[in-house]
Amino acid sequence: MRKLEVFPSPGANNAMRYSFQIVGLPRVAFNFLVITLCRYLPFFGLKNFLLRLIGVKIGKSASVGLMAMFDIFFPGLISIGDNSIIGYNATILTHEFLVREYHKGPVEIGANVLIGSNATILPGVSIGDGAVVGAGSLVNRDIPPGALAAGVPARVRREK
Repeated sequence: MRKLEVFPSPGANNAMRYSFQIVGLPRVAFNFLVITLCRYLPFFGLKNFLLRLIGVKIGKSASVGLMAMFDIFFPGLISIGDNSIIGYNATILTHEFLVREYHKGPVEIGANVLIGSNATILPGVSIGDGAVVGAGSLVNRDIPPGALAAGVPARVRREK
């Protein structure tokens, strides 16, 4: 089950219209600049340093592939364990705006996890140590340790 906090829209319009009231524009702009730079950087050490500046928790020897996209509103809710790989163009979200409300929740990626290219991880999801998420998957629920999960939505195909 996803671990999400639910908040009502701050006004009569859809929640996204109030995004800069929820998180200030200067913070979002800084996060955006860092994340955009990191999408193109091929240097893992520098990329991890910059992502830590905006609050992402990244373990030792974790590798974030080119074009990986992290949530610009709440990157501090993302944690990536030691020796994990985030594949090319993967997206990790910690919020979702809806018409009448918005949700936010942490994304916890364990140690020695492989997230395939073009995978999307939704807010409030935990991926256990040693799990593998197939390329192009949409992770909308927790993945147990050691499991192989793939598909849209991602389903556990093989348990440890």
